[in-house]
Amino acid sequence: MSDEEEDYMSDAFLSKLQDVKPGVNMVRRVKEAMKKEAQQKEKNIKNRQKSYKEQEKDSREAALQSSISNENKGFALLQKMGYKAGQGLGKQGAGRVDPIPLNIKTDRGGIGLEEVKKRKAEEELEHYRQKVRAKQQNETKSLEDFRSRVRTEREERKIEGDLRRSQGACEQLDSQKGITVPREDWYWPKVKADDDEEEEEEEEEEKEEEEEIVELTSFDKLQIMTSYLRGVHFYCIWCGTTYNDEEDLCSNCPGDTAADHE
Repeated sequence: MSDEEEDYMSDAFLSKLQDVKPGVNMVRRVKEAMKKEAQQKEKNIKNRQKSYKEQEKDSREAALQSSISNENKGFALLQKMGYKAGQGLGKQGAGRVDPIPLNIKTDRGGIGLEEVKKRKAEEELEHYRQKVRAKQQNETKSLEDFRSRVRTEREERKIEGDLRRSQGACEQLDSQKGITVPREDWYWPKVKADDDEEEEEEEEEEKEEEEEIVELTSFDKLQIMTSYLRGVHFYCIWCGTTYNDEEDLCSNCPGDTAADHE
């Protein structure tokens, strides 16, 4: 190897080379291309001729941003009448200070269309609110009816239970006094009989029901039974006690209803 030729393995040769990393040139080229594209877009926007609408908009905004000069005839007349810039209109200066703003109409609707749409939207909203209120009232009423029905059914079951207890007590107390036949058939509990006897009793009961104009309810029967047990046997089903006499019953028993014993 001659002295003029450089050894490509020597440090002197390697020190002259640049440290190039993989991918660095690619990233740099992409960034430069994006920068050039952005500059070109800005240049195109500046050089682009604005349309008539854009020019009109720019001129309108520029005019609105600037105050009225003395060259304006209307402003000159106001100044002659004593008006000063920045002062409110009117004798006391309490009127409008800024000019009436411009509302540019861009659609093809009539002048009063927006008011009609607004009024219609308000009516629809009010109608929706009325429907919601009616639905809530119906739900509340249904809930109250359900609670009332449940309360009524519970009271009826309680009355029927008190009536059965009164009938059993009446039969036992009548038997102790030697009474073999109840004053009324329903004063004593119903006795299970054979099928034939049950059919005969049902037929008799149907005939009696046809003859009766008004059928007694469980509440009516309970009141009659309570009066009979208290008047004849001095017995109260809610106290569960047979008293000595009427005076003892009246002085020691709270009353003749279930509510009096709660």
